[in-house]
Amino acid sequence: MKKRITFCVSVVLLMLIMPFLPVRGEGEVYEKTLRLHVLANSDSTEDQSLKLLVRDAVVEETCRILDGCTDKDAAERLLTDNLDTLKNTAVKTVEENGFDYDVTVSFTEEYYPEREYGEVRLPSGRYKSLRVNIGQSTGQNWWCVLFPPLCTKAAEADMEEALVETGFTPNQVKVLTDADKPKYVIRFRILEWFSDIAELFK
Repeated sequence: MKKRITFCVSVVLLMLIMPFLPVRGEGEVYEKTLRLHVLANSDSTEDQSLKLLVRDAVVEETCRILDGCTDKDAAERLLTDNLDTLKNTAVKTVEENGFDYDVTVSFTEEYYPEREYGEVRLPSGRYKSLRVNIGQSTGQNWWCVLFPPLCTKAAEADMEEALVETGFTPNQVKVLTDADKPKYVIRFRILEWFSDIAELFK
């Protein structure tokens, strides 16, 4: 009896939220995005400054690696094949600034909160992520969108163009860049609620 009640409630809730669920293609936003996550050794001024230097070096190297790449899966393969290069870039930056911290660079899947990047707002959820750990990795972190290349100022000049060039459909671009419009905010909120609830059971 309890299972039947739970099922009925679930059906009713689904019927209520159906009008607000993403239209075709909007749910693929997660699948078309790669994030960058850099974690500092600590919250000291020196370690936080080092984090930003490592960030800049890694972003520059990823831009070189992904130059001309317009496909997320291809971008992920290229970065995976170049993890050693990216690690060497981070290690070199650490050493050149007088530190001897260990550095790890890996591809993983991580949960990110909602975040705005210029005119683009990404919903919270689990994304494929290039993760850079510096030393103890207990300090404040830094993240951005690695693909499409929204980490770079060049991309900020024309967010929509950068999104279209990397495979986002017009509907998906509209979702990301028209975040102030109520229907899209509601759809994003629902995605976020489901992601947050799912996160509790992991």
